[in-house]
Amino acid sequence: MTEGSPRDRELRRYETILDSLDDAVYAVRPDGTIAYVNDRYTEMKGVSREALLGTDIYDWVTEETVEKATRVRNEVAAGDRDVGMVEYEFLTADGERFPVEMRFNRVTGEEGEELNRVGVIRDVRERKRREEALRRKNERLEEFASIVSHDLRNPLNVAQGRLELAREEYDSEHLEAVANAHERMATLIDDLLTLARDGEGVEETERVPLRELAEVCWEGVETAAASLRIETDRTIRADRSRLRQLVENLMRNSVEHGSTGSRAELGDSVEHGSTGSRAELGDSVEHGSTGSRAELGDSVEHGSTGSRAEPGDSVEHGRSRDGDAVEHAGEDVTVTVGDVEGGFYVADDGRGIPESDRETVFETGYTTSDDGTGFGLEIVEAVASAHGWDVRVTDAAGGGARFEFTGVDVLD
Repeated sequence: MTEGSPRDRELRRYETILDSLDDAVYAVRPDGTIAYVNDRYTEMKGVSREALLGTDIYDWVTEETVEKATRVRNEVAAGDRDVGMVEYEFLTADGERFPVEMRFNRVTGEEGEELNRVGVIRDVRERKRREEALRRKNERLEEFASIVSHDLRNPLNVAQGRLELAREEYDSEHLEAVANAHERMATLIDDLLTLARDGEGVEETERVPLRELAEVCWEGVETAAASLRIETDRTIRADRSRLRQLVENLMRNSVEHGSTGSRAELGDSVEHGSTGSRAELGDSVEHGSTGSRAELGDSVEHGSTGSRAEPGDSVEHGRSRDGDAVEHAGEDVTVTVGDVEGGFYVADDGRGIPESDRETVFETGYTTSDDGTGFGLEIVEAVASAHGWDVRVTDAAGGGARFEFTGVDVLD
């Protein structure tokens, strides 16, 4: 075969292709000596091709790797595997080690020459880092699940028990509202545990009219003087409970995110629309947030205004259950639920989200409040991902934030 023969040119083309790969490629003769390595292999090993060719391939690896590779080679030879696959610590000429994944198989060369095997080695350091980050995140989620299960469920059980005692002494429609709130809290705790422990996927879906859901969600959030505008009659397929969780988190975020982080003095009348506000002893506290904190002796009023929107109406909420006016940092905000192509959106005309923060708002711990949990928007993204939806943050028409959900199963 001459230097310029078609066969030689073909082999050189193959060599060029192999040298352009990001993975290391090698070929070994029956006696275990290296017949070929590409450029990436020499780069990973840290020696020249000339120094590698003709040497025993096992001279360049650890004894542990030899044992792993030999065991898998025997399984391939016995027909137990079609292709050999081994994860091991790659050893460089300088003694550095890093994780790789190797796949190999037996081959036969020209004129029956048995090359024994050809393999591909992939550097998996980045993948291992991602796996480790995911493992740590799962550990944090498990820790969070334990907090939810213990630190939230136990006080809820006490509150439910006290409610039953109160019902034996009093007959009031307000106690029924408290019972409904307790039931909703229990459902949310269960859903949070599901998100933290079960992760991806939605098991059961149903027809959910967005207008009806938005009205129910609005009743479940302390909205003070904020208003709701519903501009959709669309019905989608979703897990109703988890979708409600998504929408309520966004509504709550819209009402609360304009916090000034103010702190009231003793005796003040404090009305909160923010996770960052904190009341002192003796304050009269009306909360529009689960993050607001009242001290001993406070008068605390929780819950929604209970108003519902009629089709096409913009509903104004500005009073607590006893009729007193409620002031908060985002009192003028209007929350809008509407349609986008292939889905829906939830928007507000508040302060908005800076463009520089839009890639990080869904990360664990993101909050603009000292007292915020940082889980709200992460839960929003988790619920969307569980349904297979895409979510993006953009500017709302009124200058606030708009969360768009697409890829949704729109029914009518």
